[in-house]
Amino acid sequence: MRILLSILLILIFVPQWSGEARLSLLPRNVSVGARQVVLEPGNPQRTRLGGLTFLGGVALEGDGAAFGGFSAMAVDGNRFTLLSDGGNIVSFTMGADWRPRALRFAELPAGPGKGWRKQDRDSESLTRDPATGQIWVGFERANAIWRYGRGFVHAQAHATPSVLANWSSNGGAEAIVRLRDGRFIVLAEDRKGDAAGTMRGIMFAGDPVVAPRRGFAFSYRPPRGFKPTDMAELPDGRIAILNRRFALPLSFTATLTVVPRTAIRRGAVVTGREIARFEGAVLQDNFEALAAVREGQETILWIASDDNQLFLQRSLLLKFRLNR
Repeated sequence: MRILLSILLILIFVPQWSGEARLSLLPRNVSVGARQVVLEPGNPQRTRLGGLTFLGGVALEGDGAAFGGFSAMAVDGNRFTLLSDGGNIVSFTMGADWRPRALRFAELPAGPGKGWRKQDRDSESLTRDPATGQIWVGFERANAIWRYGRGFVHAQAHATPSVLANWSSNGGAEAIVRLRDGRFIVLAEDRKGDAAGTMRGIMFAGDPVVAPRRGFAFSYRPPRGFKPTDMAELPDGRIAILNRRFALPLSFTATLTVVPRTAIRRGAVVTGREIARFEGAVLQDNFEALAAVREGQETILWIASDDNQLFLQRSLLLKFRLNR
């Protein structure tokens, strides 16, 4: 009887095995190292990159095969929350000494599918409401948006908006931002817009989980050869968009553009103004995460990279001042 009871409990509480290995989770023996980096290796005095001023940065190193793969982040004061494309969460505080403290490893408490496979937790974007602490996460493959409570303690609701239904499995909800007026913008990574060289964008009139059918479509034209990977609302209301270009065998270039919010209208083709480009001798990696904060009178941009959990890449976390 005890054996039968044990089998029943396993069937109830353990996700059904699909024949694939369980997605990698972070260990609970929390440890993160941080090595400081310079903007241009070999030229440590350089700080200017277009309209940005480099204020410092680190290469993060953690235990376990699941560490890294950071595709989105949120910054609240000196608290950083990094979300991987496998649903893993790394959060910590970090001050002027660039040393992570008050570390916490976790994983999303719920999401599309059973959560056994990495495809079930392909979390590519996040945004938050600073007043309530609620967090919205965009999932590729499922083309879904989930809302979580403060600190990802639990999932509150989710939706699969019909406007995202025909976005490709590897190009949905790559970037999402909640604007201060309560509207949301979502950008596809490779869903083609209505004009040549553009990507599909959606402006939701409110919380896309509550009203997934309210809003309109537009198109975003990134710099040629680039695709959007993340975006953030600046203090002045403009939208900063991080864009990436990949070339074989393993080469990344990134560019930062800025779009006036008023340019985003129903059916519009929106082109950003390029602020800075990561190419040549400066640091380059698979930059996928962007956050904007205010420090006094300065606008600060944090940029993080997805190392794809490959030893040839790094999990970089870089700090810049926006000059224009």
